[in-house]
Amino acid sequence: MVYTERKGGTKMKAIVLFSGGQDSTTCLYMVKEHFSYVKALSINYGQKHQLELEAARIIADMAGVQHEIINLPKGVLKGGDLLKPGHISGVTEGIAPTWVPMRNLLFLTIGVNHCIAENYDTLAIGINQMDYSGYPDCRDDFIESFTQTAELASEQDIGIWAPLIYCDKASIVRIAHETKGCWEALAYTHTCYNGVYPPCGECAACILRAKGFAQAGFKDPLIERY
Repeated sequence: MVYTERKGGTKMKAIVLFSGGQDSTTCLYMVKEHFSYVKALSINYGQKHQLELEAARIIADMAGVQHEIINLPKGVLKGGDLLKPGHISGVTEGIAPTWVPMRNLLFLTIGVNHCIAENYDTLAIGINQMDYSGYPDCRDDFIESFTQTAELASEQDIGIWAPLIYCDKASIVRIAHETKGCWEALAYTHTCYNGVYPPCGECAACILRAKGFAQAGFKDPLIERY
């Protein structure tokens, strides 16, 4: 796992970049096991799957953590099918058309800003580079580079933790099953790129999620709820 610990400090307080999806929920519950105080930070950037923000609110309440939603002005982020009308389906080769350029860079920057302003030790993010639709900002080299840049830009030692970075979806399912409280929360997560409940089953996010549960040998609590 990628983790750059705050120099001379202890892991006490963490902010989790929290979408309300499967991976960020697993990340949130992992962080709860290691940190004394946890805050979930969600960002509304105009994504078509707005239901994930409601999922984030429900799950943060289930987890018993503080939750804040940042509403970005319309047009701050552009590009990618998640910001365009129309149905999304299928898994593609290379960088998927759902990639929003520089989104994770912006989110991490906002997260570090909040860590510094609110005196948190660590910023956590649930990205992974195994089943990641080719997004270049979900890789370990990006996280390592960002950590260095953030320290140079702020002269602050904020740990960046990406505990799922080397996990595939099946591994993430197994981790969720073994992490206290996480399995129950998965029933309220939202992954579908088309922003519907029950999930469409056709977009890349739905396909990768279903594949992970099948490979891990578990039924998806979200699908079971319907």
